[in-house]
Amino acid sequence: MKSQRVDLRIDARWIIPIEPHGLTLANHAVLLDAGRIIDLLPAVDATARYQADKHVSLPEHVLLPGLVNAHTHAAMSLLRGYADDLALMDWLNLRIWPAETAHVDWSFVHDGTSLACIEMLRGGVTCASDMYFFPDAACAAARKIGLRLVAGIVVIDLPTRYASDADDYLRKGIECLDQYRDDPLIRFTLAPHSPYTVSDTTLERVAMLSAQLDLPVHIHVHETIKEIDDGVALHAMRPIARLHALGLLGPQTIAVHAVHLNDLEIELLARTGTSVVHCPTSNMKLASGIAPIAALTAAGVNVALGTDGAASNNRLDILGEARLAALLAKVDTGDATRLPAYQILRMATLAGAQAVGLDEQIGSIESGKQADLIAIRLDATEMQPCYDPASHVVFVAGREQVSDIWIGGERRMEDGVLLCESNAATVRTARMWQNRLARK
Repeated sequence: MKSQRVDLRIDARWIIPIEPHGLTLANHAVLLDAGRIIDLLPAVDATARYQADKHVSLPEHVLLPGLVNAHTHAAMSLLRGYADDLALMDWLNLRIWPAETAHVDWSFVHDGTSLACIEMLRGGVTCASDMYFFPDAACAAARKIGLRLVAGIVVIDLPTRYASDADDYLRKGIECLDQYRDDPLIRFTLAPHSPYTVSDTTLERVAMLSAQLDLPVHIHVHETIKEIDDGVALHAMRPIARLHALGLLGPQTIAVHAVHLNDLEIELLARTGTSVVHCPTSNMKLASGIAPIAALTAAGVNVALGTDGAASNNRLDILGEARLAALLAKVDTGDATRLPAYQILRMATLAGAQAVGLDEQIGSIESGKQADLIAIRLDATEMQPCYDPASHVVFVAGREQVSDIWIGGERRMEDGVLLCESNAATVRTARMWQNRLARK
């Protein structure tokens, strides 16, 4: 039988494809052509069936789908450590919002997003779902670095340096969508900030646009008890009930944080097919609470992982979030069997892709999907012995072990070296912004 010619063959000691669930393959190969996955099969069979223009061997590595950061504010990397050890509303009102009012413009967002994209890539994140002002600047930065970005068309009923009112936010965001409509690495969500910063009228318009434009809705919800109490006082219902009444719960909606939920709300999220993004580090750092992730997943809710912004985390490290999420679920429930490694890896990959509407394109190593892949080295002394590669990725390895990255079949990192713009230039730019903010 004549062999099929393809662009690239990647052999790895282990491959965790995510689908089928709970599977680790030893000594297999992934075949790529025109940026997509063509096949996944034993290495000996790959030799018989395919002829690759390029062959990469990863003899001490585990190959995975690229990680998905399902919620971040990338540009806020420039505010890393700027407002630590404060409660959420003090953090926002006393530090973050005043700093944004003084400094956030197109350049701030472009430079901060560039910094964030490099950090995320180093940690194995190949796709990020962002929510911030000047989404055109974020798109330009992500495109330059080569990261897959789901840009949020941010909406808030407050004037900022970016837009004057809800109509202005939506108009500018849709102009950005039109600009990047045909870009293979850029997708969009509608991103109303939260129920407490967006009116019923604006939320109803968001629901209408979501249906018309076939866009997911990305929103913070039930992050703190105060948010819920204020929502009840103002609207006579809890925020999730309000979103449901306005037609905003469903498979198109990404509910970020969802820390404080009762049993009826968990059932409602499951019944409507709403996704939740769990940001454990940010929730802990702002003392918001521990989200009931074990109960959500048991109910069938799609739960993804996010970092939130570097201003409240202070890292954009999905591998770190995966480990923390697993440990928190165990201690929160008193059940050491909750959120085992394979389930956490799905949350960090395919569940994130599903939340942002890209699960038919990325999130697992399956034929026909985009070749977003990462390799993690497991040969260091501190990682020996290795009985279970999936467990090792979650509980032993860190982002510093990510060695190789492909996005859409294009190599972005080779043996630990990013193949993009100079790190030194990015550091200089970040320090320039640090000096500006410090003077204020």
